[in-house]
Amino acid sequence: MSTSLDQLAVSGTPTPAAPGSRYTILDRKAQRLSHYLAHWEALLALLLVVVFIGNSIFLPHFFDAYNLADSTFNFSEKALIALPMALLIICREIDISVSGTLALSSVAMGFAHHHGVPPAGLLIVALAMGAACGCLNGVLVTRFALPSIVVTIGTVALFRGLASVILGDQAYTGYPQLLIDWGQGYFFDLIPRPFVILLAFAVLFAVLLHATSWGRRIVAIGSNPMAARFSGVAVDRYRFALFVATGAMAGLAAWLLTGRIGSTRPNIAMGWELEVITMVILGGVSIAGGKGSIGGVMLAVLLLGMVTYGLALLNIPGVIMTIVVGILLLITIALPRLLNRKQTRK
Repeated sequence: MSTSLDQLAVSGTPTPAAPGSRYTILDRKAQRLSHYLAHWEALLALLLVVVFIGNSIFLPHFFDAYNLADSTFNFSEKALIALPMALLIICREIDISVSGTLALSSVAMGFAHHHGVPPAGLLIVALAMGAACGCLNGVLVTRFALPSIVVTIGTVALFRGLASVILGDQAYTGYPQLLIDWGQGYFFDLIPRPFVILLAFAVLFAVLLHATSWGRRIVAIGSNPMAARFSGVAVDRYRFALFVATGAMAGLAAWLLTGRIGSTRPNIAMGWELEVITMVILGGVSIAGGKGSIGGVMLAVLLLGMVTYGLALLNIPGVIMTIVVGILLLITIALPRLLNRKQTRK
């Protein structure tokens, strides 16, 4: 009886050998702890537990239910944009214009409100403006074959500039109570509404990426765009749809953020594009495309959220928070590779 070298592993779960055989054939090799830690999701989950334990030791009010709930306000809108951004980066594209899209969507909401659009229509205005911005990015990338990083660097300046020109040194205020209720409100007087919306969209994007042919084609495009094209996948159509989806989610984030702060100003969401991309990369999405998961992105969102929440309770300045987040990102990127290299040498 012939057996492969993998079947003759020293450790693992044995199965009964054939009569007369001198070998015990194994179903699989036993995995060491380093094997599991080499996976992004497991490493992020471990770091999240460490952050919770550390904060609970040094911060007596860290586990206060109301404090924890309120901390989600600081990252829910950013995480909503990170979900489609993850799919876009998996597809080997990127959108740096999301903060400008959010600002222009908020300005469009304020303009519409002051010209008599009813409260329920403001969400449609925000989504439409965000989708229009994403549509412009998608057309420039897919129709004119321009690099997405170059296109979106230009459009972030365009969108932010348009918002500044329309507003000038003014601000839109006096938004309706419906908008305030969704931006600042709670379900059951405890769970912030933006966080519930985030969880709902996280489930939707997870199903889309991991349980549909649409998601498998996105991964295939990111892994090898040329092979995907020859396989009959409409590569440009998928890329265009992802740019539009990213813009629309930025519009939704604008609706929630404007309701939370109660005003529209030219500098709204300034610099958010870098924080959103950090969430995605920290979540294990490969910048080279073809690899990533929504679960990893959500773990990264929670990890960064809890780190900044703990530092805020300690009254740490924002500059120090930025340094800590950067160090955390470097550690999380380097540690799996070091573990993989050590395992390979063995």
